[in-house]
Amino acid sequence: MNNKLTTLIYLLLIQLSFVTPASAVNTIQVMALFNGKAVLKIDKVQHTLSIGDTSPEGVKLVSADSEKAVLEVDGQKKTYKMGNAVSIGTQYSKPTERVSQAFADRHGMYFIQGSANGYPIKFLIDTGATSIAMNSVHADRLGIDYKLIGKQGLVSTASGIAKAYSITLNKVKVGEIELRNVAAVILDGGFPTEVLLGMSFLGRVTVEREGNLMRIIKKY
Repeated sequence: MNNKLTTLIYLLLIQLSFVTPASAVNTIQVMALFNGKAVLKIDKVQHTLSIGDTSPEGVKLVSADSEKAVLEVDGQKKTYKMGNAVSIGTQYSKPTERVSQAFADRHGMYFIQGSANGYPIKFLIDTGATSIAMNSVHADRLGIDYKLIGKQGLVSTASGIAKAYSITLNKVKVGEIELRNVAAVILDGGFPTEVLLGMSFLGRVTVEREGNLMRIIKKY
């Protein structure tokens, strides 16, 4: 074998040794989405990719917006949404966590879409609230007969003392995270103006804040 051919084979072997095949990827999780960009966790390693970028593991971002990302893995394109870690390899990997996220508005408030007992709700995340709290108008819209099933009491609000009813919501869902038997308070009148996602829910998950991004994480 001549020296030129030996050198070529040697260089080819070096090149191949640095290539990580996409089939080696076990799980992909979308952590954050933006127009033209996505934050991905690939086998526990986080990467920020712009359209056209390929991660060291061989995952290419084809397109992205605020709702979904299209990724190409091993020549196959697939749409991914925020939340669950998706198994890619032949061996199943149970997702270790579910993640929901919210961005602060111009007033520094964090709103997130969810539901209570199956009814859609836009929550205001409030770590200072003891429990989920809503006014009687919200409760009526959700079909909650709080006067029948609730325990009556008094609470102190910014407007003074108000009559309130303690209830338990069968299930509360925020993004991909769902919890059962969550305590809530219904206040007579129009306060609070937003449905507050308080510590009866947030205390059972992990809340992380990074700049104007808030992540709510439920570990298995």
